[in-house]
Amino acid sequence: MKKIEAIIRSHKLEEVKTAILSRGVIGMTISELRQFGRQKGLEEQYRGVVYSVDFQSRLKVEVVVNDDQLSPIIDALVNSAQTGEVGDGKIFISSVSEIVRIRTGETNLEAI
Repeated sequence: MKKIEAIIRSHKLEEVKTAILSRGVIGMTISELRQFGRQKGLEEQYRGVVYSVDFQSRLKVEVVVNDDQLSPIIDALVNSAQTGEVGDGKIFISSVSEIVRIRTGETNLEAI
C-alpha cells in the first residue's frame, strides 16, 4: 500500500477530487496549508501599497491506495492539478506497512 500526499492549489480541489474518485479512490483527507517554495512568495498591491506575501495558501490531499492503483492515481493528480505555472505543487509517495480501522479492528485493505 502507498500513501500519496499531494500539495495543490486551492482552486484545483474539485477537479482533483473528481479525477481521483473516478479512478477508484473511496476516501481522502484534505488539510489547509500555508507554504512557500521556489517562488518565495509574491508581492501584491492593495490601494497603492505593495505588500509582500511570503506564504501561499495550498491544500494537502492525502489518500492511501493499493500498489496497483498508484500509477493511475498519480496520472489523475498531475493532469487535474496542473496549470503549467510555478507553484503547481508536489506529490509525495510513501509506503504504508499497516492500517487499522479503530471502530472494527479491521486491518490493511479491509480498513481502507
